[in-house]
Amino acid sequence: MLTLEALARHIGAELRGDGAAQVAGLNTLGAAGPDEVAFLANPAYAGQLETTRALAVIVSPDMADKAPTNVLVMGNPYLGYALASQIFGRSAQAAEGGVHPAAVLAEDAQLGEGCTIGPNVVIEAGARIGAGSRIGPGCHIGAGAVIGKRARLYPGVTLYHGVTLGDDVIVHSGAVIGSDGFGFAPAFGDLSGQSSLTDLAPGFHKIEQLGGVRIGNQVEIGANTTIDRGALDDTVIEDGVKLDNQIQIAHNVRIGAHTVMAACSGVAGSTEIGRHCMIGGGVGIAGHLKICDGVQITGMTLVSHSISEPGTYSSGTAVEPNSQWRRNVARFRQLDKLARKVSALEKTLREMETPRSSTSED
Repeated sequence: MLTLEALARHIGAELRGDGAAQVAGLNTLGAAGPDEVAFLANPAYAGQLETTRALAVIVSPDMADKAPTNVLVMGNPYLGYALASQIFGRSAQAAEGGVHPAAVLAEDAQLGEGCTIGPNVVIEAGARIGAGSRIGPGCHIGAGAVIGKRARLYPGVTLYHGVTLGDDVIVHSGAVIGSDGFGFAPAFGDLSGQSSLTDLAPGFHKIEQLGGVRIGNQVEIGANTTIDRGALDDTVIEDGVKLDNQIQIAHNVRIGAHTVMAACSGVAGSTEIGRHCMIGGGVGIAGHLKICDGVQITGMTLVSHSISEPGTYSSGTAVEPNSQWRRNVARFRQLDKLARKVSALEKTLREMETPRSSTSED
């Protein structure tokens, strides 16, 4: 088991208490037992500090004296909790290593030292997997795909051909990386002026997606998220990006380093999102836009134009009783008419004030 002293060193905290005490795991302030460590990051839970049964609590310096337990003091307790969780999580467990007999590998596929390849994994020609990476059951690694060191692919991940993942990347189940971007050319109407196309069937004709996907280091991609390959250039996800579950990233999108995006958001093609942005859940971002560094977009916002100044942006209306919402919608439809009336009244007032001004000057 882990000692409190060792845990303090791992998370970079100041230990006040019994460093030899043994730690069995992590838990909340309210549920932690006498061999577990809790944390206090949200002031709303400060009332639970005095009654916690935890062995120790990760706290900020201003709360350290209020804890009746051993304390691990650091400026950012939530970060301390995150670092501590990495010790006890399943991903921290040592991998078995080796290739399962039920895996299917191309003859020229390359595996780095200490890789773990699970059952029913398929690795196509020319693919390369870095040292210490773990590929879960049922994953499919396309031809020429490259996976860096210490990557973790959970069961059922699909990488298409030519996809590149950096070091320490985590991809959760059901994610598809490198699928075709949504590109079609319309062919309708009279094509008689183009003799070579007279036999072309009317409809939308597929544009082959010739680019790839490049994903940087320490990126995490949530379950059932899809990242499309580029039409010509690559789709790019830079270092440290964190994508939640069920996100759609279209072809030729670029997401800057250390940007985070919550679930069910979507980004249309060729949009560039800057570094250190925070995108809320259910956000829709139109195509061919540029969003600068340091932008926060709240949940369910529709982004229809580029953003050039850092800050927080929102759109839409909050939930309210249906009867009130219906009245507001009716008023919304009258806004243009109301604006025209206000403009006309302002013009009338200006015309009325002009003679008065002239008279006073005379």
